[in-house]
Amino acid sequence: MGTTIRDVARAASVSIGTVSRALKNQPGLSEATRERVVEAARQLGYDAAQLRTRIRRVTFLLHRQHNNFAVSPFFSHVLHGFEEACRERRLVPSVLTAGPTHDLAQQMRLHAPDAVAVAGFIEPELLAHLRSMNRPVVLIDLHAPGFRSVNVDNTRGAALAMQHLFAMGRKRIAFIGGSLAHYSIAQRAMGYRLAYFEAGMLFDPTLEMTTQPAIEADIAAADAMERLIAQAHQQSRPLPDAVFAYNDAAALAAMRVCLAHGLRVPEDVAFVGFDDIPAAAQSTPPLTTVTVDKEALGRRGVDLLLETAQNSDADTNITTDTLVPVRLIPRASSATTRTQTSV
Repeated sequence: MGTTIRDVARAASVSIGTVSRALKNQPGLSEATRERVVEAARQLGYDAAQLRTRIRRVTFLLHRQHNNFAVSPFFSHVLHGFEEACRERRLVPSVLTAGPTHDLAQQMRLHAPDAVAVAGFIEPELLAHLRSMNRPVVLIDLHAPGFRSVNVDNTRGAALAMQHLFAMGRKRIAFIGGSLAHYSIAQRAMGYRLAYFEAGMLFDPTLEMTTQPAIEADIAAADAMERLIAQAHQQSRPLPDAVFAYNDAAALAAMRVCLAHGLRVPEDVAFVGFDDIPAAAQSTPPLTTVTVDKEALGRRGVDLLLETAQNSDADTNITTDTLVPVRLIPRASSATTRTQTSV
């Protein structure tokens, strides 16, 4: 008969529960106790893989810069799907926001999660800490080597937006993007450039405008549009005849700037956003956008966490990426009444 968890507990002079927590690297133990248990298990040849992770408590980790659902409601929908999936599977969800100046280790000890879903951008040092916790971790709207993730098909979404604008006769299409440290933004920017190449058209790099960091996202997008207009005047060049923005909030802010300058939408400048937030359909004119099932992102994140836990004896340092499909929703901001284009 092989070594059991009871043998390890006896050798380390602790309870069976303490052995389980120590070998699963769960909170609630001193480092001295944890090390004593790990050493006892090593000496006895106990295979810690026998302790399969059973997920009950899961934490939805969101960077503090995404924690303004009123301005950027995308992640509120993702969270809703995540919570719904947890309820269906009898899991206990919690929500934690963090940034580089926060003590993530302390917060994780308080939440005591069995698994973590990281949504959106997060600093590499925080991601490295999550990896060291030795718990199932899934990334949502984010990609990093060695992690399982679920993402929007960002590149395809950008292609749909650009193909739509090309079909409307637009050729000088500007792209308003944010920090390329955000995986989804980088993918959308790549799709924007690739669309020009695939259409056999010349790409003007001066039409790609990045928002300024450290200011509110809608203010930054408005500033980017102001810079595009000023650049055209200073260089005596025509204005962009369309704008593809990295998300709807940015597109709406840029559209307001154009209207304030007396430009007509879509006659002078057409607009396409991304995400299909509620404000997109309610704007004047309504905003053409690329839509995605945001709740499906959250639900699929829970599925991946459970799959990771069930295969805890396998190599977890594997990069896998699940893509959620997208659709184009044409509205008046790009002057079309065509039927929806889907993937």
